[in-house]
Amino acid sequence: MTLVKMAPPNKTLKGHKLILTDARDLPSDALSRLHASFPDLQVQPFDAEAADIWKNATLALGTSRNLPTMAQARKLELFQLTSAGADGLSGQPIFDDTEISFCTASGVHGPQISEWVVSTFLAFQHRLPEYLGNQQQGQWKISKNPTDDSVGQRVQISRGILGYGSVGRQVARVCKAMGMTVHAYTLHPRRTPGSRRDDSYAPPGLGDPSGDLPDRWFAGGSTAELHAFLGSGLDLLVVALPLTARTRGLIAGPELEVLRARRAFLSNVGRGPIVRTADLMDALERGVIRGAALDVTDPEPLPDGHPLWHAKNVIITPHVSGATSKYMERVFEVLMANLTRLSNGERLMNLISRKEGY
Repeated sequence: MTLVKMAPPNKTLKGHKLILTDARDLPSDALSRLHASFPDLQVQPFDAEAADIWKNATLALGTSRNLPTMAQARKLELFQLTSAGADGLSGQPIFDDTEISFCTASGVHGPQISEWVVSTFLAFQHRLPEYLGNQQQGQWKISKNPTDDSVGQRVQISRGILGYGSVGRQVARVCKAMGMTVHAYTLHPRRTPGSRRDDSYAPPGLGDPSGDLPDRWFAGGSTAELHAFLGSGLDLLVVALPLTARTRGLIAGPELEVLRARRAFLSNVGRGPIVRTADLMDALERGVIRGAALDVTDPEPLPDGHPLWHAKNVIITPHVSGATSKYMERVFEVLMANLTRLSNGERLMNLISRKEGY
């Protein structure tokens, strides 16, 4: 665990200046809420033409694509990302060579990504791609294979190194409501109720903050422990891992073979390189797994003519599962939570560990 030096309480955030570097619109009442909660906080929208935009800036909201230089960020204390992933920070001097706190927006994707996971799985189970193809050809054809409904099926939420996190917890919530059992997988054991809690951001009433939903909990970083999880009789594997050196290629031929027992359906909403594309196409072609839904691919964007476009039983979308009209509303709630914690001298939410890379 990263040791974090706590700042003393500063209820009004006097002396702090917040730069808003993400061009997307915040909620209409964002500025009024900021000023009401932190009356001494200076807030400045980003202006790329302003040479001194970062002068005296201590706080920032934005993406890893619009980071300041180390020279510009001499007073920066906190950079609140508007993304959940931290892989874009690796190799950036301002991240690697400073003590600036970087926090993700983990938690803002739970509702929309869980809907994508479940909707693509159900579309496959109910053969909607097949029927849509028939519709486009003006054909009334009934599939010879019966629909497999979800009651009694088993979903495993692979959050691996990140743990059973915000996306996985909301997927679990939705799947439990559909009558499915849930297996969770984390790097470290979660044997006590306290260790299963997740105090990061989640929209009110959603997710699984107490960690009560999983029917079984798996843990461990070895291949044998991962295979024990994958081989526990699942029908749906949800991959929602961050991309790190440890997770790159984590799901390959041997792992897909473990899924053969129930011909699991694979859903990848993490990062494309976590699943080896060639091995996945081979598993789909040979019927090792029943199908796959991919919102991320390797390579990405998936080029025209790539054979994955035409692989058997695959649904592909262009990295859009996290998109929603409510995205920046939720990001703003994460920002407000972290500014409140900063003003109280408390540990920040979603703080990135430089050692772990997430």
